[in-house]
Amino acid sequence: MNLDFTAIIPSIPYILKGIGVTLQITIGATIIGFIVGILLALCKIGKITALRWFADIYTSIFRGTPLVLQLMIIYYAVPQLLDIQIDPVPTAIIAFGLNSSAYISEIIRAGINAVDKGQQEAAMALGVPYTKMMKDIIIPQALKNILPSLMNEFITLNKESAVVTVISALDIMRRAYIVGGATYRYLEPLLVAGLIYYIMTLVLTFLGKRIEKGMRKSD
Repeated sequence: MNLDFTAIIPSIPYILKGIGVTLQITIGATIIGFIVGILLALCKIGKITALRWFADIYTSIFRGTPLVLQLMIIYYAVPQLLDIQIDPVPTAIIAFGLNSSAYISEIIRAGINAVDKGQQEAAMALGVPYTKMMKDIIIPQALKNILPSLMNEFITLNKESAVVTVISALDIMRRAYIVGGATYRYLEPLLVAGLIYYIMTLVLTFLGKRIEKGMRKSD
């Protein structure tokens, strides 16, 4: 068997259009994951037992089941239970966001716990409200400590987003598969898709290091 990329060269722009869909899913899911992750982390370190249990169970479920299963449940269950049609991309953003929040919550909790306890004690002694203390003092410091881990999660999301092909979202991988079906050559478009993902990973890694370096300079 020989490789022949000439048959798929006209289709490369079509595959490249999937980058926008992939980034849309990744960025949207990261925003949801970060917001929900912070709330879960605060529940885990809080004093309300019911909220701690909820956060722990939530994390256990989303970390203990396959992402593709969560994706398909949301895609097929929402129309069946609520009689609402949901498109593949919003489904992917929700599924990836909820899944990512379970991991991000653990990252944020570790970052909060790594902040010097003396700062929390000093803030409480000065009468600073808990919410204000977390928002203005603790969480900003924690975010600087966990930025590399958050960037790794973002990059992981970008790569894992390829599974949205199972619900026919027109991302990079789905478009490569469509091109393979049209040309009867699957390996070449898949290799092109792999190269695109690899380049995206390199770019995101570079940007992450630049952001981290910039935050260190601001200290």
